[in-house]
Amino acid sequence: MEVRMSNTLIEVQNLKKYFKTNHGMLHAVDDVSFTIEQGQTLGVVGESGCGKSTLGRVIIKLLEATDGKVLFHGEDITARPSSLDDRRRMQMIFQDPFSSLNPRMSVSQIIAEPLQIHHVCKSKEDLDQRIRNLMDTVGLAERFTNAYPHELDGGRRQRIGIARALALEPEFIVCDEPVSALDVSIQAQILNLMQDLQEERKFTYMFITHDMSVVKHISNSIIVMYLGNMVEKSDADELFEHTLHPYSKALLSAIPEPNIHKERRRTILRGEITSPIDPEPGCRFAARCAYATEECSCRTPELEEVLPKHYVACHHVRAINGLK
Repeated sequence: MEVRMSNTLIEVQNLKKYFKTNHGMLHAVDDVSFTIEQGQTLGVVGESGCGKSTLGRVIIKLLEATDGKVLFHGEDITARPSSLDDRRRMQMIFQDPFSSLNPRMSVSQIIAEPLQIHHVCKSKEDLDQRIRNLMDTVGLAERFTNAYPHELDGGRRQRIGIARALALEPEFIVCDEPVSALDVSIQAQILNLMQDLQEERKFTYMFITHDMSVVKHISNSIIVMYLGNMVEKSDADELFEHTLHPYSKALLSAIPEPNIHKERRRTILRGEITSPIDPEPGCRFAARCAYATEECSCRTPELEEVLPKHYVACHHVRAINGLK
């Protein structure tokens, strides 16, 4: 189905984020481009340290971009300072629900904070009602109103973080590994809650994770990142049906197979991880890739459309997958 440009909420163009270190410039995000449609979920997957969280923080202006553009409703928001209006329209749910919540504030105070900063409520009664409504929306019982984060389990703490993110009714939410610190049964509850909220309120998500099974459950489209570069991009169903990049194949092979009679061959990645500090030209995955040749070490692969709407950055992707 052809997607109209008018449905695009976020457009990222050649985005870069470098950090200065004692040893040189660390390329956390390097020349990444993609779009996110309104009401859709983009999954961003990759190992720890690949630039996923940095990408999310740059998009919502918690970090300043080194180069490139982020367009929100067609407006370049990287060209101006961050504003309270940005915070109202874009929010973030953090990975660790304990460290992202103020331990000195009760549940109601945490949820109330963004409402008070943005002067959303006209009276104390209005504020209290909004807090009760938000707690009810995320499945927090009213008895926890005056509780503190340390008195609650991980699942309830993450529900507080979600309620806080929803308080200003944003259009776009970056979900930075929101279930990775939770056990599996609680993970399912939180994922189902987020999907129900998206269906009800038409939220647009960028869902960051290292878990391919989680990203399959929640995403409409997926990008795979490796050391700051985007190596594969496609619709979620297409990526799981035709996984083309060697790194994506390795990530997919790590998903446990529930059928004990079905054998899944695990791809073990060997070799040293290339340094992201002032990286040399070439494929950054080459040192760990079983298919790497001399070309991979000296020429950076371009992201190209290998199958319809399926983009891969790999010199040998066609040969590896038996494609013409």
